[in-house]
Amino acid sequence: MTSSPAGALISTSQLGHAYGDIVALHHLDFTVPAGRIGLVGANGAGKSTLIKVLLGILDPTEGTAQVLGIGVADDPIAVRARVGYMPEETCLPLAQTAADFTVYAAELAGIPTKAARQRASDVLTLVGLHEERFRYLGEFSTGMKQRAMLAQAIVHDPDLVFLDEPTAGLDPEGRAEMLSLIGRLGEFGINVLVSSHVLTDIESTCDWVVMLDGGRVLRTGPLTGITGSDTVDVELLGDGHDVIAALQKRGAEVEVRGAVLRVRSTDDAFDLIRDALAEAGAGMKRLSQSETSLEDIFLAEGGAE
Repeated sequence: MTSSPAGALISTSQLGHAYGDIVALHHLDFTVPAGRIGLVGANGAGKSTLIKVLLGILDPTEGTAQVLGIGVADDPIAVRARVGYMPEETCLPLAQTAADFTVYAAELAGIPTKAARQRASDVLTLVGLHEERFRYLGEFSTGMKQRAMLAQAIVHDPDLVFLDEPTAGLDPEGRAEMLSLIGRLGEFGINVLVSSHVLTDIESTCDWVVMLDGGRVLRTGPLTGITGSDTVDVELLGDGHDVIAALQKRGAEVEVRGAVLRVRSTDDAFDLIRDALAEAGAGMKRLSQSETSLEDIFLAEGGAE
């Protein structure tokens, strides 16, 4: 029986998956806490494959994975009983109404029929489909279909829901509405893993990020740490060689951008810069918090969409 770190929402150890000779996931080692998790990467980075492995739909070629403290290989049914899933592909029964489909999804999860009907009504109201609940899914727009897929993923009140590209195909208004819905799921005690290649969507909804590139973990951690709350730009007066040496001696990462130094540190970057300037006897023209986005990091560390 496998075990996961205490309090971990998801954890993997040397997890890999291959489609024949094509390796989709390479030795993934990461642990994420409860909350709203962003799984980011370019198309083909392995995001959908990872979700399917975590659901027990695909068997790993090597390594292990735990979801909600349960070894996926040990008991995939127990995992799926506590997890919701909104796939990337639209797979709705177009000849059914939204109400009938959502009730059916609730009954599949073991909810009695009467309770399933009430639960379906509540969830369709939550996702903004109350007025359309008796319309056939085949008559729905793309945005309405996405809402129906979200409804079936959460109708059984899961502990965790996997959302694979939930804003795909949506116009700007529909995208904003879907992201707002995702942000509200935490109010109902539902943890969320959002898979997307649209990095701004992750920045607006998530607390923690797992970044994949070519089936490998590029970086993982809290969003604020990854996007550089500890990153500061300083524009120097004169030569910066001695300042750079003083910063590096203190454990800071320094990137030279012309006359500007971008300084990253696990400590307070402002204090490190102050001390380094004093040691080097140098002056500065400008000092500011750096606004680093997920896209900046992804492109800098090896990914490209």
